[in-house]
Amino acid sequence: MSWEETDGTRSRILRTASDLFAEQGYQRTSLRQIAERLRLTKAAILYHFPSKAHLLTALAEPLIRDLEALLDKAGALPGQQARWTLLAGWVDTMLAHRGPLGMLFHDLALVDRGSTYHRLMQIAMRANEIVAGPDAGRRDRVRAVQAIAMCSDPVVFMIDVPASVLRGDMLDGACRLLGETPPDVAEPVDRSAPATDRTTPVTEVASGTASATPKRVGRRRPGRPRSMSPEQVRSARRMHLAGTHSADEIAAEFGVSRATVYRHLDADDDNETVLR
Repeated sequence: MSWEETDGTRSRILRTASDLFAEQGYQRTSLRQIAERLRLTKAAILYHFPSKAHLLTALAEPLIRDLEALLDKAGALPGQQARWTLLAGWVDTMLAHRGPLGMLFHDLALVDRGSTYHRLMQIAMRANEIVAGPDAGRRDRVRAVQAIAMCSDPVVFMIDVPASVLRGDMLDGACRLLGETPPDVAEPVDRSAPATDRTTPVTEVASGTASATPKRVGRRRPGRPRSMSPEQVRSARRMHLAGTHSADEIAAEFGVSRATVYRHLDADDDNETVLR
């Protein structure tokens, strides 16, 4: 259970600290300001949190715990399945903690060089290893680091983009970088999130049925065609090469699944004349 879901003075302190850190930054927020907003004494804050840094550490704990659980799950899987379980789950975890994420990443590096900071570093290293795969060369390791960044940074820098749209775009970028179509993977979806901002299930991204439209969350629409005409394939290829449309957007444009789009984009040399 996260601190947001608990009751009592401690959770009230954390909620207020999170609000103030987001409003004016960690460095400009004092324990006295937190206490005044809650109508408590500074001593009451210090009873629960010996310092302001302890507040930041407590705010980061749910995110860190979720990432560690994801690493354990992905690390137990083979090869490509491990990589895409990790990447899709990473995106979902970042989006689930979207509110405080920017504040946590910016400020933890400034104030915490203790256990929390080292846990974050270990998480990053393990994630990079899983994405790179066993016996990875230098370029594979570089791409793994880039893929993790692609599945993290937009959450902080593009807060105005709906979660379901951003999710599809981030995973599409990772697909392009790694040159792979994700296998079928399964990852729980946070059903407590508002329906208008809920992330698309990972199974849809992996199997190719996700749409870039926020309201299109659910199973593949009955009756949607499973193939594309040669002209549609040529148009899809041009859109993809131009970089103006994600695979989700191309799929929505032609009324097919994401897997269908990737199947044509990944066609071998024998089919290359169809794609031109």
